[in-house]
Amino acid sequence: MSTLRLPKMSAIRLKFFRWILLGLSTLSLQKVAAQPQNKPPNIILFIADDVGWNDLGCYGNIAVATPNIDRMARQGIRFTNTYLTASSCSPSRTSIISGRYPHNTGSAELHTPLPAEVPIFPELLQEAGYYTAQAGKWHMGEDARRGFDVIHDDGEENGDGGEAMWLTTLRERPKDQPFFLWLAAIDAHRIWGPNDFSGKNDADEIDPPPFLADTDSTKEDLAHYYDEITRFDDYIGKVEEELEKQGVLDNTIIIIMSDNGRPFPRSKTRVYDSGMKTPFVVKWNSGLSQKGAVSGSLISVIDIAPTLLELAGAKVLPSFQGKSFTSVLKAPERDFRNYVFAEHNWHDHEALERMVRTKDFLYVLNLRPNLSNPGPADSNGSPSFQDLKDLREAGKLTAAQANVFVVPRPAEELFDCRKDPLQLVNIASLSDYQDTLKELRQVMQRWRKETHDTTPDKLTGDWYDRETGKALGVKQLRGEMPGGEKAVRTKAKGPF
Repeated sequence: MSTLRLPKMSAIRLKFFRWILLGLSTLSLQKVAAQPQNKPPNIILFIADDVGWNDLGCYGNIAVATPNIDRMARQGIRFTNTYLTASSCSPSRTSIISGRYPHNTGSAELHTPLPAEVPIFPELLQEAGYYTAQAGKWHMGEDARRGFDVIHDDGEENGDGGEAMWLTTLRERPKDQPFFLWLAAIDAHRIWGPNDFSGKNDADEIDPPPFLADTDSTKEDLAHYYDEITRFDDYIGKVEEELEKQGVLDNTIIIIMSDNGRPFPRSKTRVYDSGMKTPFVVKWNSGLSQKGAVSGSLISVIDIAPTLLELAGAKVLPSFQGKSFTSVLKAPERDFRNYVFAEHNWHDHEALERMVRTKDFLYVLNLRPNLSNPGPADSNGSPSFQDLKDLREAGKLTAAQANVFVVPRPAEELFDCRKDPLQLVNIASLSDYQDTLKELRQVMQRWRKETHDTTPDKLTGDWYDRETGKALGVKQLRGEMPGGEKAVRTKAKGPF
């Protein structure tokens, strides 16, 4: 081994030279110590099942107990204009994981699996060195499993609410890798309880929305639903405690959301905000410059995939139709999208609806106006739906309550969400709004054309009775799904 030989020098000069070397070495070490570690962030995505956007305390609901989510909203960013692409469980989830609209996934209808050819963001996180795991409700088919190192989707193992394996999954992760966890609850899907959280929320404190009946049985129905939201909140708090115990909380991105609206009439499966708007809370202690911020930026859930991939330093494929909203995480007051789009396809009943939402307006295109839209089978068998049927028989329905029974439905609907946030009054026929109607109609036509959406003649028919929610006893055959092969292959993103 060669040795560095210094030229001969006096003792004073040698002492001075050693002092210089020591000083440079110290400065170098200080510089290294001052540099950030640049560790990739850990990511946890919490997905509730059938929870409306305004059914959390931090969104103004004073009748439901969600202390953990409320606190995390105060510590992070609460988004007020985040929209799903479908108000049905599996189409919504496959859309989130693929960053694509439902008719562009090949799984636009309920209980249709995501095809193997559609890329999903967890597998790109794997390629970037992430450990990926899932626990809870699955509902996306076999091919989507390729994106996860571990999957806990066994119903008995996951417990009544789907959260029983969340802590185990977090504790058993490799400690030498960044991690991504897809933690999906069954809460608050019907049937409710009984469980340890039953009775946590008081029915007497509940004020039903105007499209539901103001009755004791509807309030009790809502209270049981809120109990399961409280359980979802409780498990989120437990996961956060474990993150802190492991010393990784500060560098973990936490996202809390739902897959569709509440399982009540005029919510789940509907394209109004009551079905398509999701709560969306982001907490990241070391990565957000503003804490307790509220962002009104329009966000689509297809934007989640490219955002998380960018934050993780992973590649973003052209197949993702969404765009990264990391700029909004840095500046929550920034505008992001001009439009978000959503669709309703078969979910227990034949259906074909499309929606475009701006900050101020909501436009609906109903492509099966001859059919009513009471909601899914689980909602149609509920006490809340029975209360509406009782009011109908008594001739006491309000216009808002009658919405679920209307046949034929308007081919087009337009709502001024500034004046009518619940979208109760269709203004499509009013002269003052014809310019807006024409604009959004054209935007819808452009989106459908660019993303290759289709209007099949033979859709999947009704498998369940629209009045009772009971199976019809028909042969359960699939019709033609909107989109088709061309839609699955396209990389077009549509209007933004």
